[in-house]
Amino acid sequence: MLATMAACDTPAPPDANASAGSADSTTPGAAAVQAQRQADSSDRARDDRQTIVFVGTSLTAGYGLGAEYAYPALIQAKIDSAGMPFRVVNAGLSGETSAGGLARIDWTLQRKVDVLAIELGANDMLRGLSVAQLEQNLRTIIERTRAKYPSADIVILGMEAAPNLGRAYTTAFRNVYRELADEYDAAYVPFLLEGVATVPELNQSDGIHPTAAGQRMISETVWKELQPVLVRRAAR
Repeated sequence: MLATMAACDTPAPPDANASAGSADSTTPGAAAVQAQRQADSSDRARDDRQTIVFVGTSLTAGYGLGAEYAYPALIQAKIDSAGMPFRVVNAGLSGETSAGGLARIDWTLQRKVDVLAIELGANDMLRGLSVAQLEQNLRTIIERTRAKYPSADIVILGMEAAPNLGRAYTTAFRNVYRELADEYDAAYVPFLLEGVATVPELNQSDGIHPTAAGQRMISETVWKELQPVLVRRAAR
């Protein structure tokens, strides 16, 4: 499968010139890391909101539309409308696999993460990659996040595998998200594209990537599970 509104940041990945589908990443140099830390410190000095980071694929990045029309930016608008103390960071990358997300997670965690929303797996499925490896990659992303930020909340944005991959694969693929959500006490969206997948008017001409209307529907699906997490955090 294969930036942004003022309140919705989009950090560059460590290897911005890498192929969109590559699972590898280049470790950022010391100067880049220091610059990122200084920028984050400056951000925190003028912005004491908690941070929600969306890690994901082209669905999160807003492929074909621009990040300002993608569901993370629409979530930011909902947050601002509700007067809640959170800001959204869109770390979606077109072509991202779970292995790519894992390769980049340490870079992503350079900035403070209060809520990590994970939308990964669609490209693994389209490439027929191992469900077991998907599960291990997602597990490691969660554990590294919790190791660095023990109080971080996790939101798992589930996907469905294409039926032509067979019942065994589709069942195992679906179960990865639910079982990880149960194990790590994470908020859980069973299917990110509920009501959007296969609906022609809600998808671009490729039949895969949502239109602006499709992204709005995704934002509603995500908000139903994310909002209670934010209400609890804001009340602490």
